[in-house]
This record gives sequence, structure tokens and C-alpha cells, in this order.
Amino acid sequence: MGETNHNDWQVVRFDGNEPSSMNDEIAAEFPLTIMVNDAEFATMVCSPINLEELVIGFLASEGVIRFYSDIKTILLDETKGFAYIELYKNIDTSQQYSKRFIGSCCGKSRQFYFKSDVQTAKTIYSKLSVSVEACYALMNELQAASAQFLRTGGVHNAALATPEKMLALRTDIGRHNALDKLYGHIMKNHTQKKDKLIVFSGRVSSEVLLKVTKIGAGILLSKSAPTDLALELADDLGVTVIGFAREGKLNVYTHPGRIAEVNSLMEKQ
Repeated sequence: MGETNHNDWQVVRFDGNEPSSMNDEIAAEFPLTIMVNDAEFATMVCSPINLEELVIGFLASEGVIRFYSDIKTILLDETKGFAYIELYKNIDTSQQYSKRFIGSCCGKSRQFYFKSDVQTAKTIYSKLSVSVEACYALMNELQAASAQFLRTGGVHNAALATPEKMLALRTDIGRHNALDKLYGHIMKNHTQKKDKLIVFSGRVSSEVLLKVTKIGAGILLSKSAPTDLALELADDLGVTVIGFAREGKLNVYTHPGRIAEVNSLMEKQ
């Protein structure tokens, strides 16, 4: 399926009161069922691109694997919408996990607080610092780099970055999936994470925050708003959450000491 992550759709568009007929690009939605050691583990709805990375990152987020080397084989049957994963170890899905439908959106399609979160979420001790100007530049780079968002407006983006530049970008109709794809990329390429931050287009929910801690990044820069529980977790787990980064403004909600300007101000006092 590769790069087929959008479809054309004929629409009637109004400019004021004037109608016109045109083709519009619509983000594709693809159901993927994940089989682990011949047992059905989960079905998720996603964008049909970077599926192997999505599977790797999702299994790591769920605590099924700790390292990429835990996976013996991955086979994708994109025609039927299945991913077959064979691990070197056996897992008991009835004890650690529950079969569930994983939706592309937020809300009740996802369970809250999995047992695996307790095992995989971790406190972050990153000493990385970033300037406010760098935050603005990275958010602008994220928006400009996602051709699919510019064409369809129907996807979320997650990127791994240094304060100087964006290193890897992943896109999906689901904000959680975009992070899982990025996590899969990081695991597969054994990428160092201590000196990196996550740049994100979506709302910062508790689940998003927990995924960021599992990846191991100390700074989460988002275009959107956080939830109260996400901020409580961020405060607890040592993550700097920056939200509403747009139009030359941003809010720093937790651990502001990683912002260079705040650091300078504190040193002067």
C-alpha cells in the first residue's frame, strides 16, 4: 500500500454563495488487525503508510516488547489488512492485555490506564534545553513538512527533533498512531533519545503524555491544548509540556527549567 495515504473525492465547494465542482484529496482510513504469536491482539484504524513502524511502536507502547530485537518476524498482508508478528517469547494476552478496538480518534474507543502503563511509563531526567525561538521554528517546520496535512487537513503529525532541526516525521489520521509510528522508527533505528524532543500537532492527553515518556523524550512541544491529567502526569514524570505553540505564542505548563529563557531568568534571581 506504501504511499497510498489519500483518495480523491468529488465535492461541491462554495466560495461565498458561488458553487463549483472539484476533486478534493481525502485522508485514507485503513483497518489493521495485529496478530501476535498467532493470536489476535488488537485492531486499529490508521493511515496506510509506515505500517511496520506503527506495529513496532504500538507493541512497545503496550509493553509487549522492550526492544526491536524481541521481534522474530513481521509479515504485513496489506491486501487483507493484517500484521503477523512472531516474538521470541510467549505472551499471555489474557493476563496482561485485553482485546479491544483501537480507534483513530480520542474518546471511549481507547481504554484508559492500561496495566502496561505502570510497567512502561518512566520518569524522565533529560537535561535538554530549548529556546522559545527554536520552539517556534520547529513548529513551523512540522507544519510545512507534512505534505499530506497541507493537502487534506485530515492527519496528525509527530516528529523527533533536536533544538536545531527536525529529524524524523510520521503522519497518521490518529494522533496516537503518529506517535507509535515515530516510536517504531526510533526503536528500529536504535536512535538516541536523551537529547531529543517531540514536536506534535495534536491535543496532549494523558495517553499521549505516557507515550512520550515511553519514548524517553523530556520535552513535548504541541500546537494544541493539554488536559489536566496529562499535566499532572507530566509534572510527576518530569516532562516539559509546551502547548498552543502557534502564531508566535506558546504556553509552558510543566518543568519550565528546560526553556532557555526561563533558565536564564532563574539564574539572575
